[in-house]
Amino acid sequence: MKNRISTLLLLTCFVLLTSGKALAQKLEKAKPESVGMSTERLEYLTNTFQQYVDNQQISGAVALVARKGKIAYSNSWGKRDVASNVPMQNDAIFRIASQTKAIVSVGIMMLQEEGKLLITDPVGKYIREFQETTVAEPVEGGEPGEYKIVKANRPITLRDLLTHTAGIGYGEGLGADQWKAAGIQGWYFADRNEPVLATIRRMAALPFEAQPGERFVYGYNTDILGAIIEVVSGQTLDEFLTTKILQPLGMNDTHFYLPQSKKDRLATVYSSTDNGIERAPNEGTMLSQGQYVEGPRMSFSGGAGLLSTANDYAKFLQMMLNKGTYNGQRILSPKTVELMTADHLQRASFPWVGGTGFGLGFSVVNDFGKRGTPGSNGEYGWGGAYHSTYWVDPEEELVVVYFTQLIPAINIDDHDKLRALVYQAITN
Repeated sequence: MKNRISTLLLLTCFVLLTSGKALAQKLEKAKPESVGMSTERLEYLTNTFQQYVDNQQISGAVALVARKGKIAYSNSWGKRDVASNVPMQNDAIFRIASQTKAIVSVGIMMLQEEGKLLITDPVGKYIREFQETTVAEPVEGGEPGEYKIVKANRPITLRDLLTHTAGIGYGEGLGADQWKAAGIQGWYFADRNEPVLATIRRMAALPFEAQPGERFVYGYNTDILGAIIEVVSGQTLDEFLTTKILQPLGMNDTHFYLPQSKKDRLATVYSSTDNGIERAPNEGTMLSQGQYVEGPRMSFSGGAGLLSTANDYAKFLQMMLNKGTYNGQRILSPKTVELMTADHLQRASFPWVGGTGFGLGFSVVNDFGKRGTPGSNGEYGWGGAYHSTYWVDPEEELVVVYFTQLIPAINIDDHDKLRALVYQAITN
C-alpha cells in the first residue's frame, strides 16, 4: 500500500511538473537546432536584413524569434543613431505605437476576469458621454465630402472597441473638420497636456465614421479602452499596466515615457525618402522623434503610447502563447486567451488582406493560403506605426518580434521577407 501511494505521488508530481512547464517557462537562448530550426538557414535572415541597412532603407533593427519557449534567434543590425555612429544593440528601446493595443486589450480582459466589467457592456456605462453617440453619413446626391450627422443605431460596447467595429477612426473620415477643430486627429498623444480620459470625453461628442458593428474602422478604439481601465481600476493606465502586466512579466524596459536613465537606449526615428532615409525632426506629432523623453508626460495612450524592447515584448507574446502564463505568473486564463485569439468579425470584414479576421486586440489568420504568405491558421499579431511587427503562431509554437523606427516606410518589403525567412528556417 505504501509503495502504491508513493508511486501515485510520483506520478502526480510528474503530471504537475509537465503540465506546469509553461507556467515556469522563462525565455532563454538555445541553439536553433534544439527547437527545430536551422542555424545555417537563419543566416539568410541575417544577411538579408544587413542588406536593408547597407542600402539605406532602414537605419537599424532588432529581431527576435522564439520557438518552443526558447529564443532561437536574436540579432541587431545597423545603427541606433546614424549621425552619432551608435550601433544598434538587442536591448535598444523602440516606440512601439499600436503594439500597445494588445497589452491594453489584455488589461480589459483581466478586469472581466476579476468581475469588474463585461466586454458586452456599453461604453456609456463607464464614460457617460458615450451613452449616446453620432455618425457622419454622406448626403445622398450631395457634393463630395458633404455629410449629415445621425444618431448611432445602438450603444457602442467594449467588444466593439476590442474588435475595431465601433465605427471610430482617427478623425480623418467624414466629419474630419469637426475632429480637426477639436484638436483630436491621428494616433499620437505624447504631446498632450491633459489626461487621456479628458481627451476621450471630448471625443464622444464628435461624429464617428460608421454605425457600431457595421464595418472594421481602425482608430481610437483602444485609447478609449485605456480610459475605461482608468475609470474601472481607479489607477492611471500607466500604474495599472505596470502593476498588473509589466512587472509580473518582467517587462522592465516597457514604459509610456522613458526614464532619463534609459534615454541613451532609445532608437532614433527615420523616414523613407527617394534617396534613402533621413532623420525625422525632433518636434512635431506623428512624423517626429516624439515627446517620449521630454514632454508633458500626462497622456497615457492605450492605442499607441508605449516604448519597449524586443525581449520585453517577446515575454508578453510568450505569455499569450503559453495560454496566459509566463515565468510563474498567470496573467489570463486559457479560455480568455482562446476568446481573444478567435475571429470576432461578423457583418464587418477585415479590409486589408484576405484570409484574415480580427479578435480582441489581434488580427487572426483564418486561411493562410488565401492570405498568400507563410504562416499557419490560428496565427495572430499586429504591428506599429514606426514599422514594427510581431506575430504568434501557436501551431509552430513560434513568437516573432521585429522592431525598427521608420515612418513613413516606403518601398520596403522587410516584413514579408522576415516572414518568409523565419518559416524557411523551420526544419521540423
